[in-house]
Amino acid sequence: MATVGGQISHAPMTSDEKRVIFASSLGTVFEWYDFYLAGSLAAFISKSFFSGVNPTAGFIFTLLGFAAGFAVRPFGAIVFGRLGDMVGRKYTFLVTIVIMGLSTFVVGFLPGYAAIGMASPVIFIAMRMLQGLALGGEYGGAATYVAEHAPANRRGFYTSWIQTTATLGLFLSLLVILGVRTSMGEEAFGDWGWRIPFVASILLLAISVWIRLQLQESPAFERIKAEGKTSKAPLTEAFGQWKNLKIVILALVGLTAGQAVVWYTGQFYALFFLTQTLKVDGTSANILIALALLIGTPCFVLFGSLSDKIGRKPIIMAGCLIAALTYFPLFHALTHYANPALEAAQQKSPIVVVANPDECSFQFNPVGTAKFTTSCDIAKSALSKAGLNYDNVAAPAGTLAEIKVGETVINTYDGKAADAKEQGKTFDKTLGAALKTAGYPPKADPSQINWPMTVVILTILVIYVTMVYGPIAAMLVEMFPTRIRYTSMSLPYHIGNGWFGGFLPATAFAIVAAKGNIYSGLWYPIVIALATFVIGMLFVKETKDSNIYAED
Repeated sequence: MATVGGQISHAPMTSDEKRVIFASSLGTVFEWYDFYLAGSLAAFISKSFFSGVNPTAGFIFTLLGFAAGFAVRPFGAIVFGRLGDMVGRKYTFLVTIVIMGLSTFVVGFLPGYAAIGMASPVIFIAMRMLQGLALGGEYGGAATYVAEHAPANRRGFYTSWIQTTATLGLFLSLLVILGVRTSMGEEAFGDWGWRIPFVASILLLAISVWIRLQLQESPAFERIKAEGKTSKAPLTEAFGQWKNLKIVILALVGLTAGQAVVWYTGQFYALFFLTQTLKVDGTSANILIALALLIGTPCFVLFGSLSDKIGRKPIIMAGCLIAALTYFPLFHALTHYANPALEAAQQKSPIVVVANPDECSFQFNPVGTAKFTTSCDIAKSALSKAGLNYDNVAAPAGTLAEIKVGETVINTYDGKAADAKEQGKTFDKTLGAALKTAGYPPKADPSQINWPMTVVILTILVIYVTMVYGPIAAMLVEMFPTRIRYTSMSLPYHIGNGWFGGFLPATAFAIVAAKGNIYSGLWYPIVIALATFVIGMLFVKETKDSNIYAED
């Protein structure tokens, strides 16, 4: 290690330092593997742990349990960030991976609702929260550890490998699930085989712990520890002193909030849009997303490396701006190439709901308990469930709502009428016939999907992800002094990604349900990304040439 131009620089990476990159990245891949299992296997978890309620509510509760892991990530950042700044990077993220692995292993053997009643879903959600806490501590530790080992002029390149781990962890979880599912058959997998990927995490845990036990503490932390300059109260220093707190706030609103919504739109909302709105079958949608991820993932390293040359800020800001400006045309293009029949029907026979606005409720019911009984509610419920795009036209009070499919008018009914059930059957039949006549497909025709162009569009969305996510670890590390780095960088990252990003699909779906426009949910990531662009350009400073060994 030598001082060059006033900044500490490293010689070329040794084999031990390369092992640091590999071990940190591999451990984080395993953590993401554990974290994603609950989402990938939500249907089976719902049947086992939430069977005490109706299937719709049970599935929603399962998704909320999955979301609980996102919700507690900032708290994990606080708890483990403090430990990382006081005790050390190595041992803290060793603890996080043990917590993650054991909590996942417990889910694999957790008895279902039929065996232990309410204790089953309660324990499942508790394990999800432990996973979220562990992940909240893992990322900051891995990114800090790698950055503090990397050469000064290659921090973007080396930390970008950490950025690939979420995608690789998702791949690993899907690969294990697919392997188990194929080998034992659907019936056995549905009965008990879905538990195997959770139980298998104990092997991944053993590998990760063994690898991480071979690592040494980061040189930056060892240096301040030897000099007696470690923080005695990192939370107070990071968030109780304005000079540091203002940087934490800027890191959130000027970097990670926009980065998060671009990431979740490109990797998760795109999948939701394909399956739920465009009615592409699940297997085809997963393959399309997987191909895009396979093509786009190397760009994490590409943009991380590029940030070492031109700076982190220009790449992240460009990613936010370009994404915000192109989301609408890109998602319209997805409709054109993935379900052309739907696009043609929308253009030829647009759907309009003519109803009294005072009778229209918010068409989003996460627990499946509300009853939509007004004629407007009935009309919009039917269209929302079908994932169809429609416009709204106000009607005088006292009139029943109408649905216009092109020139065809479908009358609704009063859901409280004595013969509402019979009227409902007639309404559903009439609406279904009108949609069929107008060319609205019940699902996407696989033979009509333009696979090359759909993959191209999805890959563009993934490239946006790599632009904002590839350089972010290096930039967050460089924004804060060593003594409080783990704590300071972890909180804005996990608020941004855990809250702004983690709840994006549900928020976007709520907007679509309220407005009736299948593209209106995109306003959420667009507004957040543009806000981050403006704030980041005005107030966030470039960090590429920062001396991460500086004390302040």
